[in-house]
Formats: sequence, C-alpha cells, structure tokens
Amino acid sequence: MLEYTKTILNKVSFSRELFYKELKKSINFLKKEEVILLQMWCLVSYNDRYSDIISEVFRNITR
Repeated sequence: MLEYTKTILNKVSFSRELFYKELKKSINFLKKEEVILLQMWCLVSYNDRYSDIISEVFRNITR
C-alpha cells in the first residue's frame, strides 16, 4: 500500500490541493510503520514544494 500511495502522490504533485487531500487520506490506510516511511519519503521528495502541507498532515497524526 505504501508504494501505491507514493505513486498517487507523484501523480497529483502538480496540485497543492490534490497533494494535501491524497496525503491526508493515505495516512488513514497505512500501518504506523508505513506512515513513518511515508513521512520520510515526503520530506525527501517534496519538502521543497510542500513543506507546510507535510508538516501539517504529519503533525496531526494521533496514533
């Protein structure tokens, strides 16, 4: 599921709104370990463009 999520995020990365929506939605389907890996991947791949979105989404995780 993690790889699928990465694929989706890559495809919607042209849009801030879609990226936010898909990232937020994806953390509900992933295991805790996968969420951590996704966070690291997002930071490496998209921190320059979407650091605010990444911070917000991962800050609000209550697991």
